[in-house]
Amino acid sequence: MSNENPDAFDAREIRMSLGIVVEKRPAASRWISHTWRPVAVLPGAAALNEWKLLDREGDVERIQIATLELELHRKETEAYLVNLANETPSVYVVLRAPDLEDDDADAPEICAVRATASPFEAQDFLDSGEDIVEPVPMTEGLIAWVQAFIDRHHEETQFKKRKRKDFRREEPAFGKALHPIEQRFYDKRKLN
Repeated sequence: MSNENPDAFDAREIRMSLGIVVEKRPAASRWISHTWRPVAVLPGAAALNEWKLLDREGDVERIQIATLELELHRKETEAYLVNLANETPSVYVVLRAPDLEDDDADAPEICAVRATASPFEAQDFLDSGEDIVEPVPMTEGLIAWVQAFIDRHHEETQFKKRKRKDFRREEPAFGKALHPIEQRFYDKRKLN
C-alpha cells in the first residue's frame, strides 16, 4: 500500500492512490450509444497520463480512466464503520460527463471525479442527479487499511439529550410590547 510509514495512521488524514476501472458497454437505448459504470479499483496505482484499455470482450471494454486519491479523515470514522458493516464494503466512485461547451475533440467522454469510502459523502453526490455514483467492492487489503485507520482514530460519542427551555420564564426581550396572545403565557407565570 502507499503508506509504509508506521506513524502514517497517526495523521489526521491518510491517502492512497486508486486506479479507477470503468466498463463501457453498448446501451439498449436510442438516445445514447453506450453506458459507463465503475467496476473496479486498483490500490496503489501509478498516475495515469492517458486511458489504458485493460480488457475487451465483444462490445464491452474495461478501461482504466484515472488515478484518484482515496482520503480517510479521522472525523469520518463513523461513516467508514457503516461502510465496513455492509454486506460488501465498497469504494464509491463518482463519474461525471465533462462540460462540453466548445466542441473539443480531445475531451474525454467521462471523467472520474471522486473516490470515497464514506457512503454519506457518496449520497451527497447523488443529490444533483448529474453524476454516476456506483459502489465498487473493496479488496481485502483495502478493507484492512480502512479498518486499521478506524481502530486508530474512532471515538464513540455519547448521546447527549438537550434540555428544553421553559419559554414562560423568559422576560419579553428588548422592551417589546407583547401581543395579547403572547401575553397570556407570561400572565400564567405571574399567577404561579
